[in-house]
Amino acid sequence: MEFKTILFYLFSTITVLAALRVITARNPVHAVLFLVLAFFNVAGLWMLLQAEFLSLALVMVYVGAVMVLFLFVVMMLDINIERVRAGFWSNLPLGILVGGLLAAEMAVVLSGRYFGLANLPPQNLPANYSNTKELARVLFTDFAYPFEIASVILLVAIIVAVMLTLRKRKDNKAMHSSDQIAVKAKDRMRLVKMAPEVELPASAKEGDKA
Repeated sequence: MEFKTILFYLFSTITVLAALRVITARNPVHAVLFLVLAFFNVAGLWMLLQAEFLSLALVMVYVGAVMVLFLFVVMMLDINIERVRAGFWSNLPLGILVGGLLAAEMAVVLSGRYFGLANLPPQNLPANYSNTKELARVLFTDFAYPFEIASVILLVAIIVAVMLTLRKRKDNKAMHSSDQIAVKAKDRMRLVKMAPEVELPASAKEGDKA
């Protein structure tokens, strides 16, 4: 057995076990950490398939950004574990159905007549071949316009998200630095005139004490 085959079975086994622990772990933080472990092993599988760009993108984008954000959110929020567990058995049939459909689709694709692994072209690649360089060449030549359209759509989505966040709300109190700088001393301090206090005579004080 080749070393490459041993690595494939090792990464695949750890990925499946980590994915099972993601949905069976009782602690949400442990589930997120198991998902990070699954992503690392999937990145290793993609590296074995000579998909270096996808492997590095998975580690940098999902593990380095998305999963760290998930971990912070899970640790900061007070999640009611009992309520989450209560809906597990009610949603189990739907989860089994969706998982079965995904497994059936992957089996059809991998064992199909037109999509099987046997129909892939032989990879007689030169020694200095770069998967990332080839992907960039195709992306910015043959698919340049779809790539630019997708970039514009993402830019519009970012602008809309910012505008929805910064919209004025009646129940939201905000402080404006320009108003604070332009304020004058007379607006911050108010002089109130009060009647002077009259000191009681000594005889009145003795009467109060009695």
